[in-house]
Amino acid sequence: MGVNLIFRIAAVGILVSILCQVLKHSGREEQAFLASLAGLILVLFWMVPYIYELFETIQNLFAL
Repeated sequence: MGVNLIFRIAAVGILVSILCQVLKHSGREEQAFLASLAGLILVLFWMVPYIYELFETIQNLFAL
């Protein structure tokens, strides 16, 4: 996992938080919730290969 992924996650977090604040102040709480949910799903999709690699490493570590 590189620094590039951490910066991308931080950028998504900043953009989603700004978008949510704008949407909440304009009275669109539902769209703000959907925007934050979309940001969370995007980051989780980026993390899936690393989580898979972690479980694979743990499985190989404890394999007999």
